[in-house]
Amino acid sequence: MFYSIRHITRFSYSSPVSESAMEVRMQPRSEANQKCIRFDLATQPRSKIQGYRDHIGNIVHHFSIPGRHQQLKINAEATVEVTPALALPQALPTQAWHDLESLCASDEYWDYLVPSRYAHSSELLDVFKKEWNIERRDDPLTLLHEISALIYEEFDYAPQTTSVDSTIDHALEERRGVCQDFAHVMIALGRDLGIPCRYVSGYLYHGGARDRSAADATHAWAEAYLPDFGWIGFDPTNNIMTGERHIRTAVGRDYADVPPTKGIFKGKANTELSVGVQVSPTEAPPPGEEMIQMHTWISEPAQIEDDLQQQQQQQQQQ
Repeated sequence: MFYSIRHITRFSYSSPVSESAMEVRMQPRSEANQKCIRFDLATQPRSKIQGYRDHIGNIVHHFSIPGRHQQLKINAEATVEVTPALALPQALPTQAWHDLESLCASDEYWDYLVPSRYAHSSELLDVFKKEWNIERRDDPLTLLHEISALIYEEFDYAPQTTSVDSTIDHALEERRGVCQDFAHVMIALGRDLGIPCRYVSGYLYHGGARDRSAADATHAWAEAYLPDFGWIGFDPTNNIMTGERHIRTAVGRDYADVPPTKGIFKGKANTELSVGVQVSPTEAPPPGEEMIQMHTWISEPAQIEDDLQQQQQQQQQQ
């Protein structure tokens, strides 16, 4: 399956700013069943864009705009080929738990076994585990399926009830949230069981499917490392395994490692953020910006003590 992706991000400032510096993680990864055929990135005001591959394999683009400006627009376009994911058995042998322990004895997966900023143990997570008897049993694959289904059934999909920096305790207490929250909860549960788990940022093509997640926003899910199969994707928001409709852009320990945009600017200004995402088969030409639904976030007024302000994409992955 071939997909055309267009992702528009616009920062509007209440007063002119300068010396903007930004990192962008929007280029789809080329690995496993996914290949990025084309990727274009442009900004207004214009800038010289450079890129590098980080230690996890994510492509990170960066640019700076030294002059004064009151709006920054980032336009990312990509063409991606996604083939069917690796077929998995319904269950693994119980020996898989032992194989997993042997595999995790090395430090290769250490980052995905220890707590991170948004995916970690807590009292509320322990309560949830006891409530649903989440402990090692059967085999890792079967248990991960159960966890994904449990999050889908027990948590309401409710945009705007959590924020981009909400902890898992917020979602666990309210039993609601969006894909970012659900992915963090699943990752924390998996790590507590001794299963390496990581966060995936990307897109989900809906195409008429009855998904709970938003079609016009970025998406997020969890991946778990299983012996003999490698990284396997679980989408607890929709209770499905990842497949031809999921497009990966970046992976990390949690959302803090992979925000689509992150940067700073110099100036005393509040920020309004608008984001629009369109994913479609390549048979359909990429629509113009006017055809993409834009979502807007406005930063709350704050006491600004320093001219150097941090700006990070505040669109929750949904």
